[in-house]
Amino acid sequence: MTTTESNALDKTLGCFYGVALGDAMGMPGELWPRARVLEHFGRIDRFLPGPDGHFVVDGFVAGEVTDDTQQTLMLAEAILEEDGDVVPETVARHLVAWADRVGASEGNFLGPSSARAIDRLRQGESLWETGRAGETNGAAMRIAPVGLVARLDDLEDLVDRVEASAAMSHRTDVAISGAAAVAAAVAAGVDADPEDPAALDAVVAAALDGARAGARRGYPVVAPSIARRIELAVSLVRAARDDDEALRDLYEVAGASVATTDTVPTAIGLFVLAGGNPHRSALLAANLGGDTDTIGAVVGGICGAFSGVGAIPAELRATLDEVNGLPIPEIAAGFAALRSRGLRRNRPGVLLPVS
Repeated sequence: MTTTESNALDKTLGCFYGVALGDAMGMPGELWPRARVLEHFGRIDRFLPGPDGHFVVDGFVAGEVTDDTQQTLMLAEAILEEDGDVVPETVARHLVAWADRVGASEGNFLGPSSARAIDRLRQGESLWETGRAGETNGAAMRIAPVGLVARLDDLEDLVDRVEASAAMSHRTDVAISGAAAVAAAVAAGVDADPEDPAALDAVVAAALDGARAGARRGYPVVAPSIARRIELAVSLVRAARDDDEALRDLYEVAGASVATTDTVPTAIGLFVLAGGNPHRSALLAANLGGDTDTIGAVVGGICGAFSGVGAIPAELRATLDEVNGLPIPEIAAGFAALRSRGLRRNRPGVLLPVS
């Protein structure tokens, strides 16, 4: 294996395990208010099981991931099937097949936009119609694989890929903007040297560029600017005196709900607060309150791409493997091979215009 191939594998493994780490660490307090997380757990500093009676994760064991990781790997497998391209029809087929396989439509497992889209796809509706109203964070939570096959110096192609991945469930300007911000941050993280003092700022700048470019796509909805809210979240973190103040300010001001306008900016803020370290970011997200598993998955994927898999303790990766049995090493190897042979533009003509 060449140095280039080894680096590509390190960064892709880091990204996928980072998603799983942030997801599993944030799982126990998923969608609980910050005050309840603090009261119930004190401080989350390790993998914990889902609390008894929790309306989503009751019965989950310590280290178990949720749909955030599962949908990320679903999208990754759809991309590998198309040899690196992001094809909406293929993603839609994989999304429904995944939901059917795991019984995702039962209970409270899915986010509202994905649940609605999957139901409509099952009924035979066109994927070009099923994502017209999707505004929540489902597109952003699973987007990391797109950042692994997109070039940061071709932002138009990156956003093409993001829109293709989101078309069937989240084809609104705000959802695409948020997902493009995350994909661009992942792409920047893969290219970054974590020892470079300017690298954190470069990732934030890429997220801002992605957010602005993505906001020009999809069906327009009434929503705050993702880019401006990223700037807000980063400013809150940099002004905070310590982690507790930063988490409080992110939760109370930037937000921690399932809205894309909360999830993505807060995740970028946590990336800065964690210094790009995936383990630290997972712990911060878990103790934030709100949509902790999704925010943790998003920031974990960015941090993992930035710092590489070696920044995630081996014992935590082993627990994730043992508990979940997910094919992360195989999928990461496939993505590393795509990167090593040279990234190309997405297949042309796969998107229909918004009308």
